[in-house]
Amino acid sequence: MLKDFQLVGRDLFLTGLNNSHSGNLSVRCADRMVITRKGAMLGCLEEKDLIETALGGNDSNTHLASTEINVHRAIFQNTAALAIVHAHPVYAVGLSFLADEIIPADAEGAYLLDKTPVLDAKFAIGSPEVEEKLPALLKKHKIAVVRGHGTFAAGHTLEEAYHWTSCLENVCRIIYITRTLQKFY
Repeated sequence: MLKDFQLVGRDLFLTGLNNSHSGNLSVRCADRMVITRKGAMLGCLEEKDLIETALGGNDSNTHLASTEINVHRAIFQNTAALAIVHAHPVYAVGLSFLADEIIPADAEGAYLLDKTPVLDAKFAIGSPEVEEKLPALLKKHKIAVVRGHGTFAAGHTLEEAYHWTSCLENVCRIIYITRTLQKFY
């Protein structure tokens, strides 16, 4: 499991989908979950950065886990997700200020994602509002954006959730490039 976390964490950082100390990853393991430690550098995760904790409530390890732990719990408890990638992709976050959903302009994006909802929350980081609203979006969509904050992608594996994150950022880059070029043509 450590190797999966390391590969996805490294790729999130190297592709610019997270800065050095942002984002978090988690995997469901029956009635428990493994989630990255609060403040972990996803680009160079070590075994100490993976926190195993209860899915249903706090235990002795909970205080070490990411500040988004309750959002991850809510997603696991209310969807079929087995893995979650939370990232801060710049183009997706930027576009979230302007749109209530992100609709791909490109063929691959439309084939893979259809559309991506943008969740507006008064408090975007680890809030009860996000815990309450996000799982319903992830039941219908592979990924969602919390406006001005970041993406949450659900999958059967970390690699799959990373794929949706990467796809959405490419969709947003294409939208940005297209809108920018339209000014000149």
